[in-house]
Amino acid sequence: MSRKIGLDAVLVQAMIAGALSFAHLHDIAVAAGQDGWKAWAYPVSVDLLLVAAWRRLRILRAAGEPARAAWTWFAVALTASLGANVATAGLLDLNNVPAWLRILVAGWPALAFLGGTLLVHTPAHQAPDTTRLPAPVPEPAADVALTREPPAPLPAPEPAPVAEPVPALPPPAPLPAALVAHARKVADAHRTATGHPIDTATLGARLGVSGPMADALALQLTGKD
Repeated sequence: MSRKIGLDAVLVQAMIAGALSFAHLHDIAVAAGQDGWKAWAYPVSVDLLLVAAWRRLRILRAAGEPARAAWTWFAVALTASLGANVATAGLLDLNNVPAWLRILVAGWPALAFLGGTLLVHTPAHQAPDTTRLPAPVPEPAADVALTREPPAPLPAPEPAPVAEPVPALPPPAPLPAALVAHARKVADAHRTATGHPIDTATLGARLGVSGPMADALALQLTGKD
């Protein structure tokens, strides 16, 4: 209940202050030669510029952007309203206003139009959205490496098999003495006829024996064991 009473008191006070300021601006406009509807439009223009500048100032401050231009136009509108209030307090002869005041009142519409246009058509950047959750930060690779299981040990190499010794070959059987004597005669006849020692293949062909037997006979004939 007390809050409602306080709010009503503020509204009443604002209405009284606005009405007085509106009347003072109207009187200054009339004294400066603005008669008829123009005298009533002058205070409306001043108050609207003051409200527009204050609203623009709040938007820029909420977006975190510089509000120097909004502050400038707010100060211009406040100076016009406050100057009219002070001028009507008996400090200025409203029946004989100076020329500079007539110039200010006559040039106010252009100034107010410029200020209102700049305030409305200057876009404000959108404030950053703080409701979005930040992207998850990936865990460092070192922590992941610590959680891995250690590698399994390699199996022990199997021992290489031991090679079995190769059994020694039995000594060759002794050749018949008659065969050796016959082979010697064939070899001597070949040397006499050709002048060259007989080779193993020829010896085996003359005697009609196998290759190993011809080799053994050739060893016997050359004196090799």
